[in-house]
Amino acid sequence: MRFIPLFPTLATAVVLAIVLSGCQQEEAAPAAQLPKVGVVTLQTQAFTLTSELPGRTTAYRIAEVRPQVNGIILKRLFAEGREVKAGQQLYQIDSSIYEATLKSAQASLQSSKSLADRYKLLVDEQAVSRQEFDEAQAKRLQAEAVVQSAQIDLRYTKVLAPISGRIGRSAITEGALVSNGQSNAMAVIQQLDPIYVDVTQSSVEMLKLRRELASGQLQKASENAARVKLILEDGSEYAESGQLEFAEVSVDEGTGSVTLRAVFPNPNQHLLPGMFVHAQLQAGVNSEAILAPQQGVTRNLKGQPTALVVNQENKVELRELKADRTIGNQWLINEGLNSGDRLITEGLQFIKPGDEVSVSEASNVQVATPSPGTANTSGQGE
Repeated sequence: MRFIPLFPTLATAVVLAIVLSGCQQEEAAPAAQLPKVGVVTLQTQAFTLTSELPGRTTAYRIAEVRPQVNGIILKRLFAEGREVKAGQQLYQIDSSIYEATLKSAQASLQSSKSLADRYKLLVDEQAVSRQEFDEAQAKRLQAEAVVQSAQIDLRYTKVLAPISGRIGRSAITEGALVSNGQSNAMAVIQQLDPIYVDVTQSSVEMLKLRRELASGQLQKASENAARVKLILEDGSEYAESGQLEFAEVSVDEGTGSVTLRAVFPNPNQHLLPGMFVHAQLQAGVNSEAILAPQQGVTRNLKGQPTALVVNQENKVELRELKADRTIGNQWLINEGLNSGDRLITEGLQFIKPGDEVSVSEASNVQVATPSPGTANTSGQGE
């Protein structure tokens, strides 16, 4: 009987087992070594587009008080910095000369009136000519005009407030000589309730906003005048909201901007003329906006915003974006991302387009969904 050696056979079996085991490990290794990424699933949402523009407050009405007759100031009849009413007397100019002028004019009027009345009786009897009667009537009318002018001058010795508002400091004191037509105002009255806020907006932004409203990309925030809110110099929000009144009909050639004017209630007069403020204008509503976390948006060598997303096959895709502006910690996306896209915000340094990845919810993003009226467009994107 012939015996076959078992050692070579046993060795061959062991080698085959090791080779098969290695192949299985190689097949299982890629699945275990897929790079992990954190994603945010994008959804459309609505928000009100708000433009924040710099501006300054301006008095609603301004009146410079000037004398309309010549004379010496006898009294100042108001407290500086206080409220005055329209028609309230502010100054008293020496009226003695104007009183005497009025009395003289009244005497002349009485004489011419008596002569005209006498000639009226005589002309009927043909005792005087019609021409003499007409001349007497003309002198009477001239005398009445002189009396009226003297009464006006006498009334102007009482300097009255032309409007209601807050009056500033007095530029003159008792004993000062004033004259009709002088260049320097005696005082200035400003109406502060309501008050204007003049802001400037880029003509480019205005054209873009009108184009978006016309195309339907944005809806009007309100059928009434656009609402405006104010941020004061100290960063606090003004309690009252205002309305946009009008826009300038021309563009400033030096700055390329358009001036917009809003009016605000100012019952407590917290707003004073000349204050620097920021106005938030509610321009329109984007009902299907895509907001992407800033962690998921980068820029390529050309400076264009890009993003990496995971497709249905769990592979990485590169998207070129059009990002309009920032909204808090997010970008407002015009093109490149859609609702349902899985945007990669975590693990970007370990992947490249085309890689297959393992997906989980991102832990490095805390997105605060903007409510209508809180979107801020002061930061501009590409």
